[in-house]
Amino acid sequence: MTEAEAVSQERGPKAGGNVGMGTQYLEVRGLTVDFDGFKAVSDVDLTLFQGDLRFLIGPNGAGKTTVIDAITGLVTATGSVSKSGEELLGKKVHQIARRGVGRTFQTASVFEQLTVLQNLDIAAGAGRSPWTLLRRRHGVLPVIEQALDTIGLSALAEKPAGVLAHGQKQWLEIGMLLVQNADVLLLDEPVAGMSHEEREETGNLLRRIGAERTVVVVEHDMDFMRAFATSVTVLARGQVIAEGSVAEVQANPKVQEVYLGTAAAGAETAAGQTSEQTEVS
Repeated sequence: MTEAEAVSQERGPKAGGNVGMGTQYLEVRGLTVDFDGFKAVSDVDLTLFQGDLRFLIGPNGAGKTTVIDAITGLVTATGSVSKSGEELLGKKVHQIARRGVGRTFQTASVFEQLTVLQNLDIAAGAGRSPWTLLRRRHGVLPVIEQALDTIGLSALAEKPAGVLAHGQKQWLEIGMLLVQNADVLLLDEPVAGMSHEEREETGNLLRRIGAERTVVVVEHDMDFMRAFATSVTVLARGQVIAEGSVAEVQANPKVQEVYLGTAAAGAETAAGQTSEQTEVS
């Protein structure tokens, strides 16, 4: 292990979060999303601390993405979402973003014709006037240099974002949140479609940024979750059914029923069909 890797692990997210004075947190209470009588999310409670790399998992249709849509103001919800004591629910998307809550989507939203540096510069200027953005900048802002180093794209700063690999575009989108000083990051399936090497790099990136921020990862990749999560919340049918460490969640009977019950039923059906085919033949 290199010295840099050792330092990264020391500063990495801790199970339960780095709870202390001045620590940022996100508290969700009774979060409910109703689509014309269908409750996509029902009475969800979450407490998310700075330094805790939280994974939000569950079967398809469990309500994972809807939860982060509600937190970021993309869908109407009831209940409460407070960031370090300030209520966010009911505020507009841009108002929530200005309070340091950022999110990524399953498909990276970057300006492909612009360079990596220009993408980060635009993101960093989200609160600046149009005139300031149009002026030629002398040098690179320190916050952008730091973001480039964090996401590992310093050598590609002058390359158009469109030529980046799939994983690199996701890293760029995360970098765009970092330069906006987002300290709550909600990432929707960040490793979907990535190679094994890209998943490893992304996991290490999440550890780096998660040490000093609140990071929530919506994910289907269970191997990725087991390798990098410090805590896990499991959703099913729009409700939280389990929460804890990876080991605790995997040992939970409710989780096993949700994840393994369907698989077991499918296996029995397949076995039955095979048996019938054998008898017929």
